[in-house]
Amino acid sequence: MGAVFYHYVRHVVVPRSLRSVLRFRPLELDATARRLARCADVDDLRRVAKRRLPGGVFDYADGAAEDELTRRANQQGFRDLVFDPRVLRDVRDVEVSTTLLGRRLPIPLVLSPTGFTRIFHPEGELAVARAAARRGIPYSLSTMSTRSIEEVAAVSDGPKWFQVYVWRDRGLVKELVQRAAAAGYEALLLTVDTAVLGRRERDVRRGFTLPPKIGLGTLVDGAVHPAWTYAFTRSDPIEFANMAGDGSRDGTTAVALADYINSQFDPSFSWGDLDWLRSVSTLPVILKGIQSVPDATRAAAEGIEAIALSNHGGRQLDGSPAVVRLIRPVVDAVGDSMAVLCDGGIRRGSDIVKACALGATACMAGRAYLYGLAAGGERGVDHVLGLLDAGVRRTLALVGEPSIEGIRPDLVRWP
Repeated sequence: MGAVFYHYVRHVVVPRSLRSVLRFRPLELDATARRLARCADVDDLRRVAKRRLPGGVFDYADGAAEDELTRRANQQGFRDLVFDPRVLRDVRDVEVSTTLLGRRLPIPLVLSPTGFTRIFHPEGELAVARAAARRGIPYSLSTMSTRSIEEVAAVSDGPKWFQVYVWRDRGLVKELVQRAAAAGYEALLLTVDTAVLGRRERDVRRGFTLPPKIGLGTLVDGAVHPAWTYAFTRSDPIEFANMAGDGSRDGTTAVALADYINSQFDPSFSWGDLDWLRSVSTLPVILKGIQSVPDATRAAAEGIEAIALSNHGGRQLDGSPAVVRLIRPVVDAVGDSMAVLCDGGIRRGSDIVKACALGATACMAGRAYLYGLAAGGERGVDHVLGLLDAGVRRTLALVGEPSIEGIRPDLVRWP
């Protein structure tokens, strides 16, 4: 039908004199394809996600702690950093791959863990894992995921990491990391900035909880977002998939497990406890949540394989430093003793290039792919990864650098 309409408009409605200078875009009948075609960057996807999601769900992904100063500082830090481009360089063949933990990555990018991903799209973690696997990008599965370790492994033959919270119930942690190893996950991403949970005031103002509780506000919000509500109500119940079905841990549903999990964060976990984690798994350990040079050097002294400079996307301590400003001081302090990742504020391929110029081995992104997932499901995640990949390649060519691994610190500067 669309082809017939296009033919009619082109050959009947439009005069021949205009047909010589006008080009008509074929009519796109796929609503998701139309939405994504109009999204030129991650911020465009964010706007689509905001329009399609109930307010509480969007704010859960988009919001941060208290005044959200750190969330904004993460992005502003990348914007403040400027390039000193070189010209007349041979950049016909730009090389964007790099090596991380012994694996060659097609682009210096890892997908960060995000909890409760199925509230953004019914496929949740499965969609993200499949999109990452197609590009050979590591996907980090959250302990708080809504698809299990095994379910994700079944749909993804790409590199996978498992994100770990070391809770009071060490038997549960041991079980999870050993399941991850058995399912082919390649590393443990230990989150170290959650001694207690940050105060996320957008959620407080909306009365938003995980799992979502049904109330009048929820019903009204659902009514004005019918596509999300229709998909949500037709999907399987959302639960903490890695723990569901274990009656010894307070039930099989997300509602029953929520209080148990919230009580499990262990503020006593410290450097001395790292040996325990190593005793129950042989997978390499990445510490996610390092926010200072002294902690980075301590991690190097402990023999940690990699660290992720991260403030949890600004969701924990408001006022913690912008991640991009930590990279150079940390790399100067630890040298080549371990890989240094940058997690927070990545929205463009140029951000990845800036981080690598400062010395980061690779970057991590979480919110960016959640916006894509909410905007277009698995194809939305594909769209985000395509934007970032193209952005890295384009930026390297424009700054006159043929290789991401050969990039120099003097390519960027703070004004």
